[in-house]
Amino acid sequence: MSTQDTAAIQPKRSLLEEFMFGAKNGFYLGVEKIIPAMIIAYVLITFLKITGLMAIIGNIISPVMAIFGLPGEAIVALISAFFAKAAGAATAATLYADGTINAIQATILFPATITMGTLIGHFVRCVVTSGTNPKHHPLIIAIPIIDAVLSMFLTRMIISFMGIS
Repeated sequence: MSTQDTAAIQPKRSLLEEFMFGAKNGFYLGVEKIIPAMIIAYVLITFLKITGLMAIIGNIISPVMAIFGLPGEAIVALISAFFAKAAGAATAATLYADGTINAIQATILFPATITMGTLIGHFVRCVVTSGTNPKHHPLIIAIPIIDAVLSMFLTRMIISFMGIS
C-alpha cells in the first residue's frame, strides 16, 4: 500500500481531535525536552556560581563579550545553547532572573542561543550520519557560530539605533 492509500483508509480527525493531538505532543515536548534543559541550565549556573567558576569565566571572556554589550558570564548561555536551544534560552533566563544580565542583554543573547542552538545534536544527527565529507565538518560547525556572533552584533546595533541602550 502506498502512503496515499494508507491516508485514505484512516478517518479524518475532527478539529477537536487535532487540537488534542497537538496539545498532547506539546505537553510531551515540554516534559521530555524543555524541562530537563531548564533543570540542566539551572544546575550548571548554580554549580558555576558556587565554585566561583562563573566569576573566573566572566573575567576571562568579558573583553570579547563586551563587544556585544554583554558581561562575560553571558558566555554560559551560549555554551548551553551549543548543546540545546532550550538550555541556552533557560540559561539566559536564569542569568536575567539572577540579575547577571538585564533585559537588553537578554534580548541580545536570545537570537544567538536560537541560531546556534543544539549545534552538537544536529551535527551528529544530520552531518555525521549522512556521511558528509569530513573536510567540510569544521566549516559546517563554524557557520552557526558565525551566525550567532552576527545576530548578537546586529541585535545590539538595532537596539542602539533605536536608542534603547
